[in-house]
Order: sequence, then structure tokens, then C-alpha cells
Amino acid sequence: MNFPDISADLKAAMPQLRGRVLANELLGPLTWFRVGGPAQILFTPADEDDLAYFLKHLPTDIPVYVIGVGSNLIVRDGGVEGVVIRLSPRGFGSVVAEGDTVRAGTAALDKRVAEAAAAANIGGLEFYFGIPGSIGGALRMNAGANGGETKDVLVEARGVTRNGDKVTFSNAEMKFVYRSHGVDPSIIFTSALYRGVVTETEKIRARMNEVQQHRETAQPIREKTGGSTFKNPPGHSSWKLIDAAGLRGFRVGGAQVSEMHCNFLINTGDATAHDIETLGETVRERVKAQSGIELHWEIKRIGVP
Repeated sequence: MNFPDISADLKAAMPQLRGRVLANELLGPLTWFRVGGPAQILFTPADEDDLAYFLKHLPTDIPVYVIGVGSNLIVRDGGVEGVVIRLSPRGFGSVVAEGDTVRAGTAALDKRVAEAAAAANIGGLEFYFGIPGSIGGALRMNAGANGGETKDVLVEARGVTRNGDKVTFSNAEMKFVYRSHGVDPSIIFTSALYRGVVTETEKIRARMNEVQQHRETAQPIREKTGGSTFKNPPGHSSWKLIDAAGLRGFRVGGAQVSEMHCNFLINTGDATAHDIETLGETVRERVKAQSGIELHWEIKRIGVP
């Protein structure tokens, strides 16, 4: 489906805008699942100032969504009404390591931040090497793996409010919890400052190799997938609950529960977003029926079914 084209009106209201505004741009190719409909407006800001200018002049009744590299996202088949903002590496991808700190733009890949830290002998960020996303998503989800979490190393995060104000949050002000945070969800994060510990390069590299080996042997990283699908319930592993419910390899249309890791859903080639989301909801229902435990989505879902 196509939405009404409001791009000309937005550009007319924002004569100093430098970023790119596209109408009815397909989002599927921008996600790891490779599914989903168009964004009514896809906006790629030039930098933080451009983002702030856009939000300040955007009518408040227009919904705003933010996507990163699309690794933990389902865009529904009907597309997304309103504005989808995608931060590009050109404007938000810088990574600078100095002393025991690393400052990164939120479009920088988690893996790249881990590599920059290692090159500067900064330990503590190795867990990012195994997370297939960008720093913006890591902040929003308190991303973690292999014994480390974002909350363990973050000093502060910068962002822009829905009305265009620039703000900074300390680690404590982020109010991190398991796979989430307590900041206003309308905040668009633009950069993060991390502090690690000066460590011998060999130790850092060895830890990164362990992280990579774990991913390659335990996760379907070469499939069209959105990564870990459900949060682990307290005291339980989601994959074990899914496996116990007999759902390893279970399919809906072109979507399948991974044979390698049951907490990963994969697009086998011709899945729709509806297939993938229906598969996820079916998994939740059957796990609840089998174990009495309710699984909660870790993957973000946006748009019109």
C-alpha cells in the first residue's frame, strides 16, 4: 500500500533541512528479515543539528519511529504511517577511542565499537563484538551478551527530544533494566560515551574470539533473522522453553523457528512479516500452554498489519 505523499509539505515547512526525505520508501530491504511495507516518510538526517531542526518543525500529530540497521525489527506488511527516521553512518557513525573511553555515534555498529576499543587497549566492551546491531539499539535495549551489558560500561548518552531539544543522560538517569531503559521512549539517541579498563590487547582479542566462536556455533547468523526473539523470563531460558514445547523447526508460511537456536526466527526465503509475527505469537501461545510461562517479545514490531 501507499500512503499520502506529504514530503513536499514537510520540505516547504523546513527550508533549512539538509537531510534526505523520501515518500513511500520500502523498509523491508533495510531490515535483516527483509520483510515489510513502506514508510510514509523515510527521513535520513545529515547530523544531530539537522535531526533537531526536523523534529522542532515536524507537526506533533505525525508519529515518529526510529530504525537502525534493522537487525532486531519486524516492519509489518502494511508499512508505517508517519515518519521513520534512519540515522546514517555518515552523520552518526563516528567512533573515537581515547584513554579508557570510547565515544560512538548511534549509527555505529556494536561490533565496530568493540573493535575500536580493542585497538586502543580498552577492555570491557568485548561483548559488543557479538551483538549484530547499532549503538542506538544497544542503548534502547540495554543490549548485552556473553556476560556483559550496556549498563556496565555506559557513562552517558546524548539524544534529541520529540520537540527538538538536545539532552544528555547519565548512566543512572537511563534507568536501565533487563533489555530496556526508563527514558522517555520518544528520545532519539545520537551518541554514547563508554568507559572501559585499559587491558592488554591479547586478552581483549582472546575474549572477542570467544564471543565470535559462540555466535558461529550456537546462532543462525547467516540466515535472514532478527536475532534473539524473546526476552529470557526470570530464572528461565526462552530457547529451552520453546524447545520443550516441541517447536524447534516449527513453521508458519515462509517463517521458521531455527533448528540451531530456538529463540531465533528465520525467513526461509519467501516469508511475509505476517508469517514471522504469527509464528512468534504461536510460539508464545504454545509455550504458555505447555509451561505456564509467558514470553515477551525482544524484537521490536512497527507498522500496520
